[in-house]
Amino acid sequence: MDISFVIPLLNESESLPELHQRIVAVAASEGLSYEILFIDDGSTDDSWDCICKLSKSDPNVHGIRFRRNYGKSAALYCGFARAQGDIVVTMDADLQDAPEEVPEMRRMILEEGYDLVSGWKKHRKDNALTKNLPSKLYNATARRITGIRLHDMNCGLKAYRNEVVKNIEVYGEMHRYIPYLAKNAGFGRIGEKAVHHEKRKYGKSKFGLNRFVNGFLDLQSLWFLSTFGKKPMHFFGTTGLVMFLIGFVMTVWIIAAKLVHQAQGIKFRAVTDQPLFYLALLAVVLGTVLFLAGLLGEMIARSSVERNHYNIKEEL
Repeated sequence: MDISFVIPLLNESESLPELHQRIVAVAASEGLSYEILFIDDGSTDDSWDCICKLSKSDPNVHGIRFRRNYGKSAALYCGFARAQGDIVVTMDADLQDAPEEVPEMRRMILEEGYDLVSGWKKHRKDNALTKNLPSKLYNATARRITGIRLHDMNCGLKAYRNEVVKNIEVYGEMHRYIPYLAKNAGFGRIGEKAVHHEKRKYGKSKFGLNRFVNGFLDLQSLWFLSTFGKKPMHFFGTTGLVMFLIGFVMTVWIIAAKLVHQAQGIKFRAVTDQPLFYLALLAVVLGTVLFLAGLLGEMIARSSVERNHYNIKEEL
């Protein structure tokens, strides 16, 4: 099969017929064999009934229906598991992503050797204050931390080689960082294409401003796990050791200064009267705790079933 469309949705019944029609038209114009996987993420409208009707009229349409809303990452995870096409395309169901962009993205993968091509909504049709500005700040931070030079990390329109989606695990709210997950899995050929962004035609957005705060926290978690997930002692142990040494040196210096002043008959403050002494003790205690946390993390990492899981590209 040439291409699989994986489309998560929540209450998008009005958009689905038009979206299906446009996808079929694109596949027909390019002579591509295709499948469309609609993942109904707990919709409360007629979305599932619409998917069933489309499936009866088009055998290439398939659906997955969740019992409740689990989120976009869960929908993509299930869609990726079932996708059979050589190229897998993800897009939103709200008609803001244009299926007409897909042939060029597919060409970039097949002819230019990219593992993943991400869309870039260069000219957004969203509210500048609530969507555009936060998005620019979010993407600037993501570029800085991940090292991936994408203008729009969170764009829903992306195309992948099939092996990419089979070698990454999308969980929690990590759908925002699939390019970073792919990079960590060894798929470093990541490209970008400016895509047409359309105004929402039906319904309303399912995402609020809190997604930017959650997105930043998820990015920190992903960075930490990818960097220290299999070697937690490198982070906790180093940090703990530095804090312990700083606290220990400060404590020795305070006590030594007190003894020197006492021996010379110089007036001195009691060690326990000095705030610096308590800061030194705090540093020693925190350093010890962090070091022990590193040891526990190392024990957990060594017992993990994923400790020797590596993606092998090819063998002879």
